Amino acid sequence: MKQLKVGGLMTDDVVTALAGTTFREVAKLIAEHDVSGLPVVDDDDHVVGVVSESDLLARRAPTVRGVMSAPAVTVHAEEAAADAARLMVRRGVERLPVVDEEERLVGIVTRRDLLRVFLRPDPEIRRRIREEILADAMALSEDAVDVHVLDGVVTLAGRLRTRGQVVTLLRLTERMDGVVTVVDRLSARDEGHGLAPSSARAAYDLSD
Repeated sequence: MKQLKVGGLMTDDVVTALAGTTFREVAKLIAEHDVSGLPVVDDDDHVVGVVSESDLLARRAPTVRGVMSAPAVTVHAEEAAADAARLMVRRGVERLPVVDEEERLVGIVTRRDLLRVFLRPDPEIRRRIREEILADAMALSEDAVDVHVLDGVVTLAGRLRTRGQVVTLLRLTERMDGVVTVVDRLSARDEGHGLAPSSARAAYDLSD
């Protein structure tokens, strides 16, 4: 099942600052390039922090080193965009520097970039769950369970043969591009043999 990667959304022309960049210079960079924040790198392009407008407003210092948020929360270009969006929400950040295998900066992705993933129409999400997950990935009929989608919230209801199938369906669905939350109303025929019943669970809410 194909997933959109961070590399497909990131901007590779990144405005950066050094830890020794002055407070005034970084404020000028943010204003001139109309960005709300930027990565702070060392002389080898390793990301050492991130500085934002809110950092500048909250405190003053002679250089960026005194105001930046560190260590930076970063992602790799090959990571799934949906996973990066969830990381962004969990860590409460507006942007993620994208780094290579040696942790050198190669791009940046913002909350606005990542939330584009979650603008997929509900009918398309439903169709992809039925065709790509139920039929292709799990070799089940497309109507093996009831799939209801509203504003990216997917409700899965029905009964599958095994608990393992339930877990697989939930895991693949919550990782699909466009899915905001998964509501579990599934059961399995083998749950009567000592396995714990499937419980309602929700994926990460990205609507904020």
